[in-house]
Amino acid sequence: MNDFNRHAFLFVCTSLALSAPCLANFHEDNWELRPERWHVHVVNNFGARKTLFAHCQSKNDDIGNHTIAPGAEITWSFKPNFFGTTLYWCYTRTDHEHTAFDVYWEESKHNWLRYRCNYKECFWIAKDDGFYIRIIPEKRDELIHKWEPGW
Repeated sequence: MNDFNRHAFLFVCTSLALSAPCLANFHEDNWELRPERWHVHVVNNFGARKTLFAHCQSKNDDIGNHTIAPGAEITWSFKPNFFGTTLYWCYTRTDHEHTAFDVYWEESKHNWLRYRCNYKECFWIAKDDGFYIRIIPEKRDELIHKWEPGW
């Protein structure tokens, strides 16, 4: 991004954002003032014969109830809203354990989620000890949520 584009980007973000995060996306010399499409994956990486139940949703979009077979996944895509308030969460369980957590949220000060999701694609992976997020740039999984007993 050259100096003129960088200054124009900062002016537009400052002028439009006010208290909301700037939703301009930029990659090298290309930027735009609309959110990119994000993809979320919930993956069953349990051993054979252990299914995963998942119910995921946002305030405005219910992804529904899903029974995910071993090795399978559910996925959906969306564009974050203009106001920077998009939030998706999931409740997941097996026969003997459960967990509930946010799978996508807007970040205005940090890049924790954006970095791990490579700025567009989040993989949440169920394993025997809990839910992991795939850190795409590092090609590894990080344990984020341990299973809780019961459901």
